[in-house]
Amino acid sequence: MNKLFLGTLLLYFGMISAQNNDELNFIFPKGNLGSESNFTGDAFNVGLAYNKEMGTIVGNVYFEPGARSNWHLHPSGQILIITDGEGYHQIKGEPKQLLKKGDVVECPAGKLHWHGASPTRGMQQMYILTKIENGIVEWRNAVSDEEYNN
Repeated sequence: MNKLFLGTLLLYFGMISAQNNDELNFIFPKGNLGSESNFTGDAFNVGLAYNKEMGTIVGNVYFEPGARSNWHLHPSGQILIITDGEGYHQIKGEPKQLLKKGDVVECPAGKLHWHGASPTRGMQQMYILTKIENGIVEWRNAVSDEEYNN
């Protein structure tokens, strides 16, 4: 009887941990913690594919709730595919977009933008960079709380 109670208790607390882990369906490894100089909050990156002949990089980023990238640009643009969760994307000078699982975003070449999770829910995104011979990313300043919350 005590083993059954203990097992039920462990299962219960395991479920609470899973709920606090944002209940996202991770299809790729979480990856490595991103640099504090490029992100506000915790964002994790894992590379998935690199093909020099095609000039292409594919990876996945997981943003914990409230985490976001700094403003940045990609010389040849970027494609984002939201694989789970909820978050935002904004091109400088344009309104912030709400992102959900299944959304696809095209970040134009050379345009400042940022992306990240909502305040209450994490977000996973697959990214695709092409023509990497032109450069990969140019990081800029952090997204202020005012910019994030507007």
